[in-house]
Amino acid sequence: MTPLRRWPLLALVALLSGCAALTIEGDREQLQDFTRSTVGAEVKWLATDEARRDAAAEVDRLLARPLSADDAVRIALAYSPGLQTLLAQGEAASAAATQSARLPNPVFAFERMVRNVDGNTFKDIERTLTISLLDLLTLPARTRIAEQQQQQLRLRSAGDVLSTATEARQAWVRAVAAQQSLAYFVQVKQAAEASAELARRMQSVGNYSRLQRAREQAFYADAAAQLARAQHAATAAREALVRVLGLSATQAAQLTLPERLPDLPKAPRDEAELARRALDERLDVRMARAELDATARGLGLIRATSVIDGLHLAGRYVSETGEEPKKGYEIEFPLPLFDFGDARRANAQAVYTATLNRTAQVAVDATSQLRETYSAYRTTHDLARHYRDEIVPLRKTIAEEMLLKYNGMLIGVFDLLADAREQIGSVIQSIDAQRDFWLADAALQAALIGRPAGAPALESAAAVAASAAKPH
Repeated sequence: MTPLRRWPLLALVALLSGCAALTIEGDREQLQDFTRSTVGAEVKWLATDEARRDAAAEVDRLLARPLSADDAVRIALAYSPGLQTLLAQGEAASAAATQSARLPNPVFAFERMVRNVDGNTFKDIERTLTISLLDLLTLPARTRIAEQQQQQLRLRSAGDVLSTATEARQAWVRAVAAQQSLAYFVQVKQAAEASAELARRMQSVGNYSRLQRAREQAFYADAAAQLARAQHAATAAREALVRVLGLSATQAAQLTLPERLPDLPKAPRDEAELARRALDERLDVRMARAELDATARGLGLIRATSVIDGLHLAGRYVSETGEEPKKGYEIEFPLPLFDFGDARRANAQAVYTATLNRTAQVAVDATSQLRETYSAYRTTHDLARHYRDEIVPLRKTIAEEMLLKYNGMLIGVFDLLADAREQIGSVIQSIDAQRDFWLADAALQAALIGRPAGAPALESAAAVAASAAKPH
């Protein structure tokens, strides 16, 4: 075998040895395992019409009954176009990372020249096969960098899934709570309407002053406005859930929600037990460390290639009419006369320093966010339990006593209606406290795994309704 004929074989061997396989299927399996263990649901990739039809049929099956929080998460992970977009973008980035670890194809050049000398025609044919030696020498380093990039992309996809699941669960909690509160705002309006009508009749017979009737009428007007806002809040929360799940108009019309939020757990999670969980398992910390490793490897590669960033080896075979073939090789590389690579090295060093400090800040933020999220979780749990065990039962006892006094003609009907309004206001506040707890619970689960979700504000809009429910 001639030296030139060996070149295609050598190039093929080098190419195959540096070929990085696509890891999309492996990434999907790892993401599926993560989702099952942390979220309790499965991710589905809707890449074909058949997969989309199957997913739509599964959604219709789940919507045939009142939607639970777990079912909302299942729909979001298996059907949401938003998540499907993120998954597809992640796989595109994975393919790009795989491509970066592959050797460029060798370049074959063919040149044919014809010349005429004294009426004789001569043909000059030159064949050249060129490969990049620098790419071949740096292949192990680029392969390791690509592996680090793949790890980052897997963690980012896991974070996208976790964020989608948390968003779906929190949207479900808000929608159910808004619907539950709406029913009590209807009762507030009905009580206010009855009080205003009674005041009108009593004024008409001279038993009520104009001022007293105006106060009752003003409260009825406020109650009507509060009901309108509550109706919109329930619609907005429901539509937010529809958007998170990615439901069509037909599917949204089929959506039904439970009448009330789940009961509080028997006991809150223990902070010491949560603190024992390794913080290193959080996705944001792992992503930051993977980025730091990839940056460090990239810095080493830049240091190695900053002076000479190209090195090509070519085998040549030249044949001329009537002449013996010429065989040989040539080496090509740039001369570092104007650019010594110092700017590239300085840039890479600065990027590494920034990444190092960002990783340290992520660890600090993670521990702080976990403490803050647990504080919100515990506070909302205690508040919800306080309303359930103390305030609402006290309001119920007061209502029973007020009814006894009314039956004994010790108080008037307006006193009884005013107390009923205050009792309903306390129930609405209790619903809001329960809603805040389940939002905080979802945020705590996300904070333990990775991307933290926003903790709920402890201020409740129902406080305004409760204050308005007081007699004027």
